[in-house]
Amino acid sequence: MQEMLAPVERLFGPSWTLVWTLAKIIAITVPLILGVAYLTLAERKVIGWMQVRIGPNRVGPLGLLQPFADVFKLVFKEIIVPTGANRYLFFIAPILSIGPALAAWAVIPFSDTLVLSNINAGLLYVLALTSMGVYGVILAGWASNSKYAFLGALRSAAQIVSYEIAMGFALVGVLMVASSLNLSEIVRGQEGGAAYWYIWPLLPLFVVYLVAGIAETNRHPFDVAEGESEIVAGFHVEYSGVAFAVFFLAE
Repeated sequence: MQEMLAPVERLFGPSWTLVWTLAKIIAITVPLILGVAYLTLAERKVIGWMQVRIGPNRVGPLGLLQPFADVFKLVFKEIIVPTGANRYLFFIAPILSIGPALAAWAVIPFSDTLVLSNINAGLLYVLALTSMGVYGVILAGWASNSKYAFLGALRSAAQIVSYEIAMGFALVGVLMVASSLNLSEIVRGQEGGAAYWYIWPLLPLFVVYLVAGIAETNRHPFDVAEGESEIVAGFHVEYSGVAFAVFFLAE
């Protein structure tokens, strides 16, 4: 691919490199956001089935357009900043949450040649970026000038940091078996069929990684970041509109 684009890059200069990089970022981000939208819809339908209720089924055929309706509602919803809140940090917090979550996908290989950035320390890069999301959570709780949001931020931060340690140690086993931090090399090391997958010799570490991943994203049954006795949503209780949507997307 790079050899095919080399003449074009020489013709148009650095501007073409920028355009091509932006095109690859959009090609990764758009399907990712659509996947999040419809996984959320599937989760809501399953929860509705478990609770013996209908679930989202009004917008579009079988409710398939419900994620778009939710996005439009949040985009046009007023963003309310609490009195006494630090406005600068209040709006920086969602960016600090969504930025690392999306940037981590830059090193994920989708095929042998399709990867945005094939760096040697890809696994370390993912661990470092995903750990940055906790700063957005802490800032959101502190900048909201709300005791409920602050308590929710402390709970969420403690949960994220604690399970991040378990996730990191679980990935050490993959690093030792593959002898590389490059995600493409790790995938190539498992070529040859299911019998060569690292999951079999590292099954206990895979279970730890799976549980830690579910816990770090606050999914059931690890959704303890929300205080049930407080009837609030946790660290983002004071957020509304697009700011809330960004937190939800980052999670």
